[in-house]
Amino acid sequence: MRFASGYERWASSDAYERYIGRWSRGVADQFVVWLEVPPGRRWLDVGCGTGALSQAILKRSAPAALTGIDPVEAFLARASAALSDPRVSVRLGSAADTGLPDGAADVVVAGLVLNFVPDVGAALAEWWRVLTPGGVVGAYVWDYVRGMGFIRAFWDAAVAVDPAAAALDQGGQEGITAPGHLEAAVRAAGFVAAEARSIAIPTVFADFDDLWLPFLGGTGAAPGYVATLDDAHRGAIREQLRRSVTAEPDGSIHLEARAWAVRARRD
Repeated sequence: MRFASGYERWASSDAYERYIGRWSRGVADQFVVWLEVPPGRRWLDVGCGTGALSQAILKRSAPAALTGIDPVEAFLARASAALSDPRVSVRLGSAADTGLPDGAADVVVAGLVLNFVPDVGAALAEWWRVLTPGGVVGAYVWDYVRGMGFIRAFWDAAVAVDPAAAALDQGGQEGITAPGHLEAAVRAAGFVAAEARSIAIPTVFADFDDLWLPFLGGTGAAPGYVATLDDAHRGAIREQLRRSVTAEPDGSIHLEARAWAVRARRD
């Protein structure tokens, strides 16, 4: 999976957890509550990653069955270890090719996935196919344009050091992450009763290292970019970022992350 920048890397589940996975749980929990799906339904978690959304489904919605699919084997291994529940199965699959039969799910969800999908229309058509009539579809994506405080701070620092980095800034690659685009895509795919909302969570970093070190992991657009830099350039961005954020008296750094979410159903 790649961003338009060419620097997107999703290979290490550990690096993903440190960089952004740890923040996805708060969003997943709010999202599942908002969906208001009754117990006993069959769920499909598309792009289940390391299992954050699946864990929220198990905790909040008492599914009859839950299938998680992802194209990255390392993520599936981590999800399988985290989701030790007989109702859960995980398998290789993609947003546009789930490998499931028609009507296999009562609920299809995708957390932080659609901005990596090259053909959103094809993915939504696939979700329509595997949903039972009357089934629920839901998805959410990070608001990379304005809502990801720590990523926004990173790219602002990178551009201050090297203006050419602006071409790689996720905030300039709106697509499905821009306000209203997710809901519009769902409506265009034929789903009805579409509703959208934002979900915001605090991202509290214990200290500057807790903010900076995940950018060295190579997993994600910004860390992938950092991996291409020499020590001097990397150090200059680090110090620019340090100057740009405000630390509390205990050294912690308090920022916010926001996602756009949508829910709808198949007629």
